[in-house]
Amino acid sequence: MPRKTPTLQERSASTVAVLAFDNISLFHLSVPCLVFGENGSDAGMPPLTLKVCAAEPGPLRSTAGVGVDAPFGLDDLDDAGTVIVPSWRDPAQPAPQPMLDALRKAHAGGARIVGLCLGAFVLADAGLLDGRSATTHWLRADQFAQRYPAVGLDRDVLYVDEGDVVTSAGTAAGLDCCLHLLRSDWGAEVASRVARRMVLAPHRQGGQAQFIQQSLAVSGAGHRLSKVLDGVLATLDQPHSLDDLAARAAMGRRTFTRHFHQLTGSTVGQWLLNQRLALAQRLLETTDRSIDAVAADAGLGTAASMRQHFAATFNTSPSAYRRQFGQHAA
Repeated sequence: MPRKTPTLQERSASTVAVLAFDNISLFHLSVPCLVFGENGSDAGMPPLTLKVCAAEPGPLRSTAGVGVDAPFGLDDLDDAGTVIVPSWRDPAQPAPQPMLDALRKAHAGGARIVGLCLGAFVLADAGLLDGRSATTHWLRADQFAQRYPAVGLDRDVLYVDEGDVVTSAGTAAGLDCCLHLLRSDWGAEVASRVARRMVLAPHRQGGQAQFIQQSLAVSGAGHRLSKVLDGVLATLDQPHSLDDLAARAAMGRRTFTRHFHQLTGSTVGQWLLNQRLALAQRLLETTDRSIDAVAADAGLGTAASMRQHFAATFNTSPSAYRRQFGQHAA
């Protein structure tokens, strides 16, 4: 008897399915498993079911020659609230039709479908990205754009969240994307705890550049900038102008701006806003301070200003965010 497809209400938001396929990279497979599996239980996250599902029959082997034993199959995507394609073995090779059909079915049933790195090619092959924005590894961007003209490719960002479909850039950006999903589902504090356990930066916005053209030396300009940024993070409630930051780093305005982008992949204004929003999230989750006080503590000015930023960035209000993720929400 055919298995009944669960409705959107029947799908478990706490079930994450990760697709494994032959010739998969062990690193890419481990990314969602580390974020949603091994490190989540001790970070205050409610119990979450992680299923590694074989996307094709037969014994699966990794690119390192290590066998991969996936205990679940494509049918198990029906129960998942999030389905992750952690990469793909060859963007020139279309994914098997059963895999594409299973992804379309899961998406139609209400699952969020995520393509990390070259996994974006699989989502595009399934037709899930047509008319949407997406990203992938920058080395394969030209190939992706030529093959999928109906997809709005953003070549420069770490990840793109379209709500029911999410894509990320290559390798380490998959970690940023998974932490973003964790933050969206369980709050900034849980995502920060998981990041700390993995010794990762707790928050990199999706719009940050995929790669930095020229890195800064640990000593010299890089060291001066790092000290300045550490000071800013400790005093986000205070104003920080570009000229003031450049003076603290003993640089001219243009030199500071160039080095700052090399170090962070972002503009000064956007980086400051991202850090202040992340602090506001944590304060809303972990304290009972008023909205006005949180706005002031995070350097976002007034409650009205913070509401505008939350609406633009998170598509919600500070009060609604606190109700969903605050320490008393449960």
